Amino acid sequence: MPNTIYLASASPRRREILASLGFQPVLLPAEIDETALPGEAVADYVSRMARQKNAAARQLAAQRGLALAQPLLSADTVVALDNAILGKPRDAVHARELLESLSGREHQVWTAVYVSRGEQTLEAAQRSDVRFKELSEQEIAAYIASGEPLDKAGAYGIQGIGGVFVTHLSGSFSGVMGLPVFETVQLLRQLGAPVPPFAEAT
Repeated sequence: MPNTIYLASASPRRREILASLGFQPVLLPAEIDETALPGEAVADYVSRMARQKNAAARQLAAQRGLALAQPLLSADTVVALDNAILGKPRDAVHARELLESLSGREHQVWTAVYVSRGEQTLEAAQRSDVRFKELSEQEIAAYIASGEPLDKAGAYGIQGIGGVFVTHLSGSFSGVMGLPVFETVQLLRQLGAPVPPFAEAT
Protein backbone atom coordinates (compact mmCIF):
# COMPACT_ATOMS: atom_id res chain seq x y z
CA MET A 1 0.00 0.00 0.00
CA PRO A 2 1.73 3.19 -1.15
CA ASN A 3 0.25 5.37 1.60
CA THR A 4 1.31 3.10 4.44
CA ILE A 5 3.26 4.76 7.23
CA TYR A 6 4.61 3.11 10.35
CA LEU A 7 3.76 4.97 13.55
CA ALA A 8 5.87 4.44 16.66
CA SER A 9 3.01 5.44 18.92
CA ALA A 10 -0.28 4.19 20.29
CA SER A 11 -1.72 7.72 20.37
CA PRO A 12 -5.18 7.79 18.79
CA ARG A 13 -4.72 11.50 18.08
CA ARG A 14 -1.57 10.98 16.03
CA ARG A 15 -3.20 8.10 14.20
CA GLU A 16 -6.23 10.25 13.39
CA ILE A 17 -4.09 13.14 12.13
CA LEU A 18 -2.11 10.87 9.80
CA ALA A 19 -5.30 9.22 8.55
CA SER A 20 -6.79 12.65 7.81
CA LEU A 21 -3.77 13.31 5.57
CA GLY A 22 -4.44 10.16 3.55
CA PHE A 23 -1.96 7.84 5.25
CA GLN A 24 -2.69 4.34 6.53
CA PRO A 25 -0.85 4.10 9.86
CA VAL A 26 0.55 0.76 10.98
CA LEU A 27 1.20 0.93 14.71
CA LEU A 28 4.57 -0.03 16.16
CA PRO A 29 4.41 1.36 19.70
CA ALA A 30 7.47 0.56 21.79
CA GLU A 31 8.16 1.25 25.45
CA ILE A 32 11.14 3.45 26.36
CA ASP A 33 12.53 5.00 29.51
CA GLU A 34 11.05 8.50 29.59
CA THR A 35 13.13 9.77 32.52
CA ALA A 36 14.60 13.21 31.91
CA LEU A 37 18.34 13.61 32.34
CA PRO A 38 19.60 15.94 35.09
CA GLY A 39 19.50 19.52 33.81
CA GLU A 40 18.12 18.45 30.41
CA ALA A 41 16.39 21.27 28.53
CA VAL A 42 12.79 20.68 27.49
CA ALA A 43 13.62 20.95 23.77
CA ASP A 44 16.48 18.46 24.12
CA TYR A 45 14.32 16.06 26.11
CA VAL A 46 11.42 15.97 23.66
CA SER A 47 13.79 15.47 20.70
CA ARG A 48 15.61 12.65 22.50
CA MET A 49 12.32 10.92 23.28
CA ALA A 50 11.22 11.06 19.63
CA ARG A 51 14.56 9.60 18.49
CA GLN A 52 14.50 6.84 21.08
CA LYS A 53 10.92 5.90 20.22
CA ASN A 54 11.96 5.59 16.57
CA ALA A 55 14.93 3.40 17.44
CA ALA A 56 12.80 1.18 19.69
CA ALA A 57 10.17 0.80 16.97
CA ARG A 58 12.86 -0.17 14.45
CA GLN A 59 13.98 -2.91 16.81
CA LEU A 60 10.39 -4.06 17.24
CA ALA A 61 9.95 -4.15 13.46
CA ALA A 62 13.10 -6.24 13.10
CA GLN A 63 11.77 -8.71 15.69
CA ARG A 64 8.54 -8.97 13.69
CA GLY A 65 10.38 -9.39 10.40
CA LEU A 66 9.09 -6.12 8.93
CA ALA A 67 11.28 -4.55 6.26
CA LEU A 68 10.00 -0.99 6.87
CA ALA A 69 9.97 -0.02 3.21
CA GLN A 70 7.74 2.92 4.12
CA PRO A 71 8.59 5.77 6.52
CA LEU A 72 8.58 5.21 10.26
CA LEU A 73 7.34 8.21 12.24
CA SER A 74 7.74 8.84 15.94
CA ALA A 75 6.81 11.87 18.00
CA ASP A 76 6.81 13.07 21.56
CA THR A 77 4.82 15.87 23.16
CA VAL A 78 5.44 17.54 26.49
CA VAL A 79 3.81 20.37 28.38
CA ALA A 80 6.23 22.66 30.19
CA LEU A 81 5.63 25.36 32.77
CA ASP A 82 8.55 27.54 33.91
CA ASN A 83 10.88 25.17 32.00
CA ALA A 84 9.66 22.19 34.04
CA ILE A 85 8.08 19.20 32.27
CA LEU A 86 4.62 18.44 33.65
CA GLY A 87 4.05 15.02 32.07
CA LYS A 88 0.87 12.95 32.22
CA PRO A 89 -1.05 12.81 35.50
CA ARG A 90 -0.45 9.78 37.68
CA ASP A 91 -3.99 9.92 39.02
CA ALA A 92 -6.90 12.30 39.60
CA VAL A 93 -5.14 14.06 42.48
CA HIS A 94 -2.09 14.73 40.33
CA ALA A 95 -4.34 15.90 37.48
CA ARG A 96 -5.86 18.48 39.83
CA GLU A 97 -2.38 19.70 40.80
CA LEU A 98 -1.37 20.07 37.15
CA LEU A 99 -4.52 21.95 36.19
CA GLU A 100 -4.20 24.25 39.19
CA SER A 101 -0.62 25.07 38.14
CA LEU A 102 -1.76 25.93 34.59
CA SER A 103 -4.72 28.05 35.71
CA GLY A 104 -4.45 31.65 34.51
CA ARG A 105 -0.95 31.16 33.15
CA GLU A 106 0.89 30.65 29.88
CA HIS A 107 2.71 27.39 29.29
CA GLN A 108 4.59 25.78 26.42
CA VAL A 109 3.78 22.64 24.46
CA TRP A 110 6.70 21.05 22.62
CA THR A 111 6.29 18.32 20.02
CA ALA A 112 9.26 16.68 18.31
CA VAL A 113 8.79 14.60 15.16
CA TYR A 114 11.38 12.08 13.94
CA VAL A 115 11.02 10.16 10.68
CA SER A 116 13.22 7.46 9.21
CA ARG A 117 13.26 5.53 5.97
CA GLY A 118 16.09 3.09 5.53
CA GLU A 119 19.23 4.96 6.59
CA GLN A 120 17.64 8.38 6.07
CA THR A 121 16.46 10.27 9.14
CA LEU A 122 14.94 13.71 9.56
CA GLU A 123 13.56 15.53 12.56
CA ALA A 124 11.80 18.73 13.52
CA ALA A 125 10.48 20.30 16.70
CA GLN A 126 7.60 22.69 17.20
CA ARG A 127 6.77 24.89 20.18
CA SER A 128 3.41 26.44 20.96
CA ASP A 129 2.56 28.93 23.69
CA VAL A 130 -0.82 28.31 25.32
CA ARG A 131 -2.60 30.46 27.89
CA PHE A 132 -5.33 29.19 30.21
CA LYS A 133 -8.09 31.20 31.81
CA GLU A 134 -8.45 31.15 35.58
CA LEU A 135 -9.99 27.81 36.50
CA SER A 136 -12.42 27.42 39.37
CA GLU A 137 -12.35 24.42 41.67
CA GLN A 138 -15.69 23.34 40.22
CA GLU A 139 -14.38 23.49 36.65
CA ILE A 140 -11.32 21.46 37.54
CA ALA A 141 -13.38 18.86 39.40
CA ALA A 142 -15.89 18.52 36.56
CA TYR A 143 -13.13 18.22 33.97
CA ILE A 144 -11.32 15.52 35.92
CA ALA A 145 -14.63 13.67 36.36
CA SER A 146 -14.99 13.59 32.56
CA GLY A 147 -11.89 11.38 32.41
CA GLU A 148 -10.35 13.37 29.57
CA PRO A 149 -7.26 14.68 31.43
CA LEU A 150 -5.99 11.35 32.72
CA ASP A 151 -4.01 10.18 29.67
CA LYS A 152 -2.76 13.52 28.35
CA ALA A 153 0.40 15.54 28.85
CA GLY A 154 -0.35 18.46 31.13
CA ALA A 155 -3.72 16.90 32.05
CA TYR A 156 -5.75 18.44 29.23
CA GLY A 157 -6.75 17.84 25.62
CA ILE A 158 -7.02 20.98 23.52
CA GLN A 159 -9.11 19.16 20.89
CA GLY A 160 -11.67 18.12 23.48
CA ILE A 161 -13.36 19.65 26.49
CA GLY A 162 -10.06 21.14 27.61
CA GLY A 163 -10.18 23.52 24.68
CA VAL A 164 -12.67 25.71 26.57
CA PHE A 165 -9.88 26.67 28.99
CA VAL A 166 -7.60 28.09 26.29
CA THR A 167 -7.75 31.87 25.90
CA HIS A 168 -4.77 32.17 23.53
CA LEU A 169 -2.66 29.89 21.36
CA SER A 170 0.45 30.90 19.46
CA GLY A 171 1.89 28.07 17.40
CA SER A 172 0.33 24.88 16.03
CA PHE A 173 -3.04 23.51 17.13
CA SER A 174 -2.16 20.09 15.70
CA GLY A 175 1.21 20.31 17.44
CA VAL A 176 -0.51 20.73 20.78
CA MET A 177 -2.65 17.70 19.88
CA GLY A 178 0.53 15.68 19.40
CA LEU A 179 1.59 15.94 15.75
CA PRO A 180 2.26 19.28 13.98
CA VAL A 181 0.83 18.79 10.49
CA PHE A 182 2.99 21.30 8.61
CA GLU A 183 6.32 20.02 9.94
CA THR A 184 5.24 16.38 9.60
CA VAL A 185 4.23 16.74 5.95
CA GLN A 186 7.49 18.50 5.09
CA LEU A 187 9.58 15.74 6.65
CA LEU A 188 7.61 12.99 4.91
CA ARG A 189 7.80 14.80 1.57
CA GLN A 190 11.59 15.03 1.90
CA LEU A 191 11.71 11.27 2.44
CA GLY A 192 9.68 10.68 -0.71
CA ALA A 193 6.42 9.71 0.95
CA PRO A 194 3.21 10.57 -0.93
CA VAL A 195 1.75 13.72 0.61
CA PRO A 196 -1.43 15.67 -0.13
CA PRO A 197 -1.10 17.38 -3.54
CA PHE A 198 -1.59 20.82 -2.02
CA ALA A 199 1.47 20.26 0.20
CA GLU A 200 3.94 19.20 -2.47
CA ALA A 201 5.23 22.66 -3.34
CA THR A 202 5.50 24.03 0.19
